[in-house]
Amino acid sequence: MSELLFTAFSNRSDAIKLAHDVGERLASDGFVSSLHLLDSSETPKLDASTLVVSLGGDGTFLRAARLAHAVGARVVAVNLGQLGFLLNVPSTEIVENVKGALESNFVSERLALEISFSDANDSEFALNEVVVERDSAGHMVKVKTFVDNEEYLTYTADGVMVATPTGSTGYNFSAGGPVVEASLSLMILTPVAPHFTIDRSIVVPESKVIRLVVLDRPAVLVADGRSIGPLEPDQFIEVRQNPSPVHVVATRSFDLATRLRRGLREGHA
Repeated sequence: MSELLFTAFSNRSDAIKLAHDVGERLASDGFVSSLHLLDSSETPKLDASTLVVSLGGDGTFLRAARLAHAVGARVVAVNLGQLGFLLNVPSTEIVENVKGALESNFVSERLALEISFSDANDSEFALNEVVVERDSAGHMVKVKTFVDNEEYLTYTADGVMVATPTGSTGYNFSAGGPVVEASLSLMILTPVAPHFTIDRSIVVPESKVIRLVVLDRPAVLVADGRSIGPLEPDQFIEVRQNPSPVHVVATRSFDLATRLRRGLREGHA
């Protein structure tokens, strides 16, 4: 079993080269590594003892985190992108950070979401957010919301999302939702471009269950940027805290204030 699994997309030649270079350097210290291309059909070999290393931007990290979460493994977020709100390890410091992670077990536990469906027994995973959104341009989706079976608001909007603290700086932030410290345990209900209704987010404890019911016309379910499938009128999803958190390795300080200053500066350069 590989101790170290590098993950990248096949079109990122820089990430692939970095994985090979770092893997060779770590091999001299006795560490075994392999590379998994996230857009391939192959199933990587990993278990809870594997250290998953994401090489890319935020999208790469979300895919790597999904792999790691499935087996309870830890994930290191190496930033090869431009903004990287979720990433705390620069590529220039990858060797020392990976070695530090392999030799210790310090992690930051991130709340993840479990999404269940009204007409299916399986569930989906999300680290950032899940969105019920319109299925085509020029239309809106109508969604009735419940929290623990208590009816809240009905939105006519481009979409309605449930975000985590980790995801609060992503789509949730773009939609006008609050920025939340990643260590908090809560969920954020945020409408996307709502029409003639309250446009503020609703923040609820992690112990609650949020239900999103599709009304009038079909919608599409998207989790962490991945299209999960269509939702027909009267179908619904339930969103709750995933029983298992995502174990993100925190080998260096990367607090919310730093991320906001850097992200907002670079995002508006």
